[in-house]
Amino acid sequence: MKNLLNLHQNKLKMNLQMFTDEVPLFELVAAPEMATYWTEKTLEQAPYLGEVLFPNNKQLGMELAWFIGQTGAPKALQPSALDAAAIPRDRADFEKLVTDMFFFKESKYIDEKLRQELLKVMQSGNQGYIDAVMNKIFADVVELINGASVTREIMRMQLLTTGKINVSGNGQDYSLDYGMKESHKGHVKVSWTDSDNSDPVDDIETAMDTIEADTGERPTRAIFNSVVLRQLRNSKKIGLNLYPNGAGNIRVSKADVIKYLQDELELEAVVYSKLYTDENGNSKKFVSDNILALLPAGELGSTWFGTTPEEADLMASNIANVSIVDTGVAVTTTNKVDPVNVDTKVSMMSLPSFEQIEKVFILNTIAKA
Repeated sequence: MKNLLNLHQNKLKMNLQMFTDEVPLFELVAAPEMATYWTEKTLEQAPYLGEVLFPNNKQLGMELAWFIGQTGAPKALQPSALDAAAIPRDRADFEKLVTDMFFFKESKYIDEKLRQELLKVMQSGNQGYIDAVMNKIFADVVELINGASVTREIMRMQLLTTGKINVSGNGQDYSLDYGMKESHKGHVKVSWTDSDNSDPVDDIETAMDTIEADTGERPTRAIFNSVVLRQLRNSKKIGLNLYPNGAGNIRVSKADVIKYLQDELELEAVVYSKLYTDENGNSKKFVSDNILALLPAGELGSTWFGTTPEEADLMASNIANVSIVDTGVAVTTTNKVDPVNVDTKVSMMSLPSFEQIEKVFILNTIAKA
């Protein structure tokens, strides 16, 4: 890690020196430099949960298609007499889903005023000041690329916890219903906020039974945020099961709940309470309150990337620099003449597929009115 960062810092310092020798600013902050900076930056970061459940994949174009297969418990082979013809078995039905991926883009630029400030900084020879200004420029681009990562996680978590995707902004409204069975969405019998009377384990088991009966596969994982975790910790029935002789005097811990779900239901629980900032500057949770998602082992689908216009039309041209990061996010830098500035644009064509949707149950921890 340190070697990679040192290499980039040395390269950046070399480029800064070249800049003082009249190398254009455009070459200093071109797309390849930005892409290298981001790639090294991501080595320090843990992936989003959705990146594990829906790993990245890429295809040409913008149309996305995937199949949902008919599922169910294994069916026994039919008995037959010797020398008799085999009895044909119908093939399982597959539903093909086809849609266009969603397109996202945003940009930032270095304007004439900032360029003049850079010139003054370079002439000062103050390396600390130079590094601070350049780090700010690169951080602006990282903010855009990170925004693309956040958008993908929003879509994945919406899909996992609602069966739908709804993304709005910049006058655009993207909406897609993945057709999750209504029988695979449900409410608990008694709201878990009623810690004295609710029975979370029974509610979860009922949902797991539904998925197993429909698909032949029992969920092995549960995802929820800290609000649901608190409801589970406060549950009187869970407390009594854990500490039958003193539940009223013992505070059930997070570790207690995680272990209990594993021991009692063979469920691996993941508490996911990460936040993001929406376009209005408000903090929001990737996983909504009062939702518990039950899912099978393994990957649930893929995070697909299509070909952006920048990658398709500008990558081989000499009018812009284009680099690809995170499998399919295009970073494009363009040198504009009037006014003189360097425009950096981040764009992506992306949408998750959900091949395992039939094996997921979305449980609302508030009872239906």
